Amino acid sequence: MYTKHRAGSASAGGGAPSQSVALAAMMFAVAMTFIDQTIVSIATPAIVDELGLSASGMQWVVNSYLLALAAFFALGGRLADLLGPRRIVVTGTLVFVVSSVLCGCVPRGDFALTWLIVFRSTQGLGAALLFPAALAVVVAVFPVERRGRALALFFGVTGALTAIGPLLGGWLTDWTWRAIFWVNVPVAIVALILTAMAHVSDRRRDEPLDVPGAALIAVGMGVSVLGFQQASAWGWDSAVTWVCVVGGLGVLYVFCRYELRTVHPLVKLAVFRDRAFVVDSFVLFFAMLAFVPLFFFASVYAQVSLSASPNQAALYLLYFFAGFALASQWGGRILDKRGARPAMKLGCAAGAVGFALWAGTLTDLSMHDQWPYAALAGAGIGFILAPASTDAVNRAIDASYGEVTGVTQTIRNYAASVGLALFGTLLTHSMTDNVRDTLESRGVPSEAAGDAARSVAESVTGSADDQRFSGGGAVADTVRESMSAIRMDFAEANQWVFYGMAIALGIGFLGALRHPGGTQRSEETSDDSRALR
Repeated sequence: MYTKHRAGSASAGGGAPSQSVALAAMMFAVAMTFIDQTIVSIATPAIVDELGLSASGMQWVVNSYLLALAAFFALGGRLADLLGPRRIVVTGTLVFVVSSVLCGCVPRGDFALTWLIVFRSTQGLGAALLFPAALAVVVAVFPVERRGRALALFFGVTGALTAIGPLLGGWLTDWTWRAIFWVNVPVAIVALILTAMAHVSDRRRDEPLDVPGAALIAVGMGVSVLGFQQASAWGWDSAVTWVCVVGGLGVLYVFCRYELRTVHPLVKLAVFRDRAFVVDSFVLFFAMLAFVPLFFFASVYAQVSLSASPNQAALYLLYFFAGFALASQWGGRILDKRGARPAMKLGCAAGAVGFALWAGTLTDLSMHDQWPYAALAGAGIGFILAPASTDAVNRAIDASYGEVTGVTQTIRNYAASVGLALFGTLLTHSMTDNVRDTLESRGVPSEAAGDAARSVAESVTGSADDQRFSGGGAVADTVRESMSAIRMDFAEANQWVFYGMAIALGIGFLGALRHPGGTQRSEETSDDSRALR
């Protein structure tokens, strides 16, 4: 059952000011986690040079954050239910910002890599605690009839902040790469002040924490995501890759069986009996296959094929986010008036068409020609994320918003990891074939061309420890003389990735057709929402 904690109105002036301040507070808090997803990638060369890390070591620094996110999102959502979302928001913010400061204070020397991996992991833990609790606060303070628009603003603004990461990272790295972590301090301070000003009432659940369930899902998610993340480095033919992927999925199966027999489970799997929730989750999975991987693939394409600087690559992504931000607001209005089904259908269709048309223009090597299709692809994702996420939350069992948010965010992060692995493998293989054909056409023997092509493909996709192709002899000279053709090879390889993203959204569209439609406006949900404001 729920027990109130510091119940009361936000202010004597009424609920509206409290709603605005609470929404602003949660957006500031979550902003750190969204910016952090992309800001580190821009500073990677500077970090590697100063600390003497290998590219594979730096990959672990990036992956450790994503692994912790995937492993602990469900726990974060459950803790928000048990201890109160406001309290977990504050806790997650403090864990995140302290970890950020410590990441920026990493010492030089042999201990640097371990230091970064540890505190990037605790950063991920803080984000996993923070995000579902922040979303639960937004859900709690807005009534159902206004929730769609509020969450559209929440997802639209915070999602668009992901594009700021590369721009901010490039500017701060010119001063010192450590500042990319320290910049979270003023953002966290503003978030904590606004959270205190909002006077959000906490709700608690008088239930025990399912510790075995938390351990099982953390191990299952962490190990399987690790397998997907490292597939490009270990290879899909590696036994270790499949031990991680299959073993992790096996642990998740055990987790599901355990949760069905537990009186107070970490995740109430009965929520999957709701067809609308299943469809929401299905569509979110396929949307996230494209959304998060796009940051990496589009940025690398811009820098390799278009010869753009990191800051120019970030501007390239702004075309996508212009469409995303506008459609997020429109999607929220559609959700409020007609439910999630029309917005998801429109989003999947627009996204599939946008990514397909975008793929067709990649070989034009013109940033200017691509912007309409990038914006259309962004609009497609924008129409999907807020309505699907909000509809899923509105269908929470016993109004356990944090718990259901933990489930949906776990699905989203898992999809992102799968997308990065699958599309990364597709890109590397296609790039290798293209470069081999280019070198063979210029007289390089087949075996030597294959070896050189693999080296080039790994260098430009970030899989190798040496990020620049080096070497001597005729083969190396031919590679360097062929860089113009190789840039086109990379553009052609990326076409397959973008077509894959279009296919993912096409599958999402087929799923959206199965949504029963309507909105979830249960009396229980509305009463609980009013009680928490």
